[in-house]
Formats: sequence, C-alpha cells, structure tokens
Amino acid sequence: MEEIAVAVADDLVVLRSLGGASDETIDRSAAPVRLGELERAGARWVWADTRELYPELLRAGVRLERCVDLRLCHAILAASTYLAEPLQSSDTFWDRSPAELLEDEQPTLLARPMERADLDQVVAEHRLQTAAVADSPHRHRLRLLLAAESAGALIAAELHHHGLPFDVAVHDRQLTELLGPKPRFGGRPAVLEGLLGEIRTALGQPGLNPDSPPELLRALHTVGLDATSTRQWELSKLDHPAIAPLLTYKKLSRLLSANGWGWADQWVRDGRFRPEYVPAGVVTGRWATRGGGALQIPKLLRGAVTAEPGWRLVVADAAQLEPRVLAAMASDHRLARAARGGDLYQGLVDEGVVETRAKAKVAMLGALYGATTGESGQLMPRLIKAYPRATGLVEDAARAGERGEVVTTWLGRSSPRPGPWWYEGQNAASQPEAGPTEQRRARQQARDWGRFTRNFVVQGTAAEWALCWMADLRNRLATLGPPDDRPYLVYFLHDEIIVHTPDRLADQAEHSVREAAHTATRLMFGDFEIDLALDLATVTSYAETEPAADIAAELETSEESLEPVDQTGWSAQA
Repeated sequence: MEEIAVAVADDLVVLRSLGGASDETIDRSAAPVRLGELERAGARWVWADTRELYPELLRAGVRLERCVDLRLCHAILAASTYLAEPLQSSDTFWDRSPAELLEDEQPTLLARPMERADLDQVVAEHRLQTAAVADSPHRHRLRLLLAAESAGALIAAELHHHGLPFDVAVHDRQLTELLGPKPRFGGRPAVLEGLLGEIRTALGQPGLNPDSPPELLRALHTVGLDATSTRQWELSKLDHPAIAPLLTYKKLSRLLSANGWGWADQWVRDGRFRPEYVPAGVVTGRWATRGGGALQIPKLLRGAVTAEPGWRLVVADAAQLEPRVLAAMASDHRLARAARGGDLYQGLVDEGVVETRAKAKVAMLGALYGATTGESGQLMPRLIKAYPRATGLVEDAARAGERGEVVTTWLGRSSPRPGPWWYEGQNAASQPEAGPTEQRRARQQARDWGRFTRNFVVQGTAAEWALCWMADLRNRLATLGPPDDRPYLVYFLHDEIIVHTPDRLADQAEHSVREAAHTATRLMFGDFEIDLALDLATVTSYAETEPAADIAAELETSEESLEPVDQTGWSAQA
C-alpha cells in the first residue's frame, strides 16, 4: 500500500509519494481523474483535512477507501495519555481541535476560506504522528482509533454527498397537521396564532411575545406565578390556565424553527436531507453537525424519511450501548451476562438487582451520569454490590475528575482538563480564610467535573465502537455491487445508522450491518464475551421503526432527561 501525501493550493493539488521524494502538481480540475487512478492502484491518502478535497472527488464519482486525516488525529494525540508525552507540533496550524473549528466555522454570509497546510507541513506532521504512536505502549489501540477517526471523516463527507432520502410533500403534510397551513407571507402558522391568543388572554397581556423569555417571565410574575426561568420543566410545575397552551406553543414553535418549512428549504435538496456532519465535534469523540440538525430529527417528522422506489431503509441501533461498553471496559462478566438476550435492563431484573425494568434503567443511567439523589441515588448501592468492576470503573473516573485529572477512553482519547475557573475555585477553597460559601462552590465544581469524566470514558468508548462499526460496514457495503446500485450509509446518530439499499440486496445489507458490529466488538474488546445487541429493521419509512406517533403524548413529553442533553457545553468550559 502506497501512502501519498496531498496538499491543496488554490487551483492546484500537490501529491508526494511518501516512499519517494518527487512531487506531482496537477490542476485541481484534474484531481478526480488522477487520484482515481492512484486509488485503484491501492493508495492510502495522507492529508490535513478530508473536507478540503474529498467532497469534490465524490461529486466526480471518485470514492476513496482509506485516508489519514491529520487534523483529527492530531487532536487525539495532542492530549492522549497513551503517549509518553502529548504530541507537540512546531506548527500551530494543527493546534485547533474539531470542536473549536466547529465554533469558528458556523455558516455565515462572510465565511472565511478554509485554512490550509502545505505539502511539507503535511509530511512533517505525518512523520511526527507516526513516530509518536510507534513509541506508545498502547500503539495498537491508538492505531485503531486513528484509523477509525479518519474513516469517519470519509463517512461524514459521504453522508452529506448521498443525503438521507426525504419526501418534502410528506414533511409539508405533517407540518400542516401540527401547525396549520404554511403562512404565505411569513409569520406564525394558524395553530400557533390560536395558542398565542389563549396565552395572552389567560395572562391578560394582549401584546405579549412568548418567544421573549424576559417578557414572558414578567407576564408570569404579573399573575403571581413565581417562575425563575421559562424552561419547560419549571413551567410544567405551575398551576395556571396559561400554562397548558404555553407549553404546547413552546414545543410547536421549537419544531417550526428547528425542522419547519424554512429548514427544509435550506437543507433538503434533490429529495435528500444533507446536513453537515462534524466528526469529533464533541470532546468525547461524538459527532456534531455544523448545520441541518441531523442529530435532532423529531419522531413526529420521521415519516418524511422514505426510501426511493425499489429501495429500502435498513435502520439499526446498538441497544443500550453505553452500559454494554462499560461491561466490556471493566471486564465485568456479571454485567455482561445481564446484557445477553437483548435487553440489559430486564437482565438486571432477572439477576435480582432491582425489581422492575424502569428501576433498572434509572439505576444504570444514574451510574453513567453520576446521579446521587432521588431514586437513582437510592438504587446505586445495589448496582455497586452487584457489579463492583463496572461501577468501580466509572467511580474511579469520577474521582479523577474531581481531582482535576485527565481520564482516557478505551482506545486512547483523553479528556480535557477543567478550565481556569475550576482551579481558581479549588484554590480559593483551600485558603485558610475560605468560608463555607467558597468551600461549597469548590465541592460542587469538583463534583460537576467528576460527573463529566465519569461519563467521558464510557460515552467516548461507545463513540469509538460506533466509528469502528461504521468503518467496517462502509467497506462491506462497497463490495455488494456497482456504485449506483449497491447499499450505502445515509444517516448516523451516535449509535444508530441508516443504510439505503436496493430491495434485492436488503438481506445482504442487514447481514453486513450485523457482521460489522461483531467485527467492531472483536477489534476493540478481543475475546471478552459481550453482546452488543442491535435493534434492526428493514422498512420503507423511518417512521416504521417506532410505534405510531401520538402527537399529544409527544408534545407532553418533557424536554429534560436523565442524560446530559449535549456534552458540547463541557468543551466550552474546557
């Protein structure tokens, strides 16, 4: 396999075989033909950022099998405790993480050009990374992580290129049922206008704008409601005729702004929903999106995701992935035994740990996310007694975080250290003159960071497994037929994927999805027997994978959950 370094400079592409010394410079317009020739000869591409060139190649019909995305790899190696010393680069070009790039590259009318590395920078960085990994006692894990991360960059570009099949007529019909007809000249749809009238009347505020939190809070205070915020969970506790229409208004308004007609106009093209995925956009290694909100398609609108005629959707998600991954990481054979049979939570009941499946879920999520009060806190002693290895692993990670230490995933992605605010708080509490307020604040900051590191090791390892799953699946699907008539990935959400497949290849696509999951498990955890079960269905519409949506019930569902909504907040603090 020949490694070829690539750099892009305006209208030119420069290539260098890492086994030789000569460079080849070609016009950018000729890159698809030339890179296609080298790809067929078995090249592995080494470049700064997959986003620079691969989208152009895909548009020209050129698919690449493997690459090294140096920017993504550098972000891992610059922090990983699996290296004797974190990777130090003499060039600041490599120092910005994917999460930082995500913040700086939000779509704007004046978006700046992508920063680029020249060929010498690419070659030097690749040599530096290769040498650093070779010296690591965990080189095999790191190599797997870097390969999976780079494959993820290819997959992200392909997901955007292919897009998720999406029927805008169905989407319009669903929105109309929920909101009323699309307003011809902007403004609120009829259902929102009706709810707005109810809210204004109930609060005695004929000019109220409920989309303004300060204005809404003042209106609530005027009628004697002691609300401190306009969040759903707090409003739902209040007793007043305005609350029910207000909660419904807020949910429908959020649906309109996040996935309404304007969203479809911007992100659905040629019958495909095309979000922009950002691999490692979250510090745990989970993906984010730069636009389109692919990670938040509501169940109510999944009926618009439909396979093309003669094709099907293979929808698969790894059931209860994080607790299963925790069992494997900790080599906790008893928890692994509870995971057999498809439903880990029921397995906890069958093991006699808790009485009901609902309690099992609460207890396990409490272990993963650090709940210490309420029902989760009460159930934790049972989990600790039943599964000391698994609970010990996350408890150790939490204690490390409380001390401000770094924790690391199974394959080698390490957490950031807390920011200056954290150290300032801990230092203030350690002073002789520190009072109870400073000490309480420092303890709370330490516990909060411990909750982050507790979940980091598990969520990050689960993200690694998902990358290995997709990378292997991508290669399997590529062998099932010619480019225009074979299954391919069209969607990814943390532990869920969708494959668009010709009808005649649906069974083979399903088999590939399952085999890729088995391969990912063996690659990461070797001979440890853990059942990373898949919920899998082959359907014509994404909505068929869920029970028929009850609109009223869905609108009443709390937006809060036991899990953190998004770990990107931690990256901002870091």
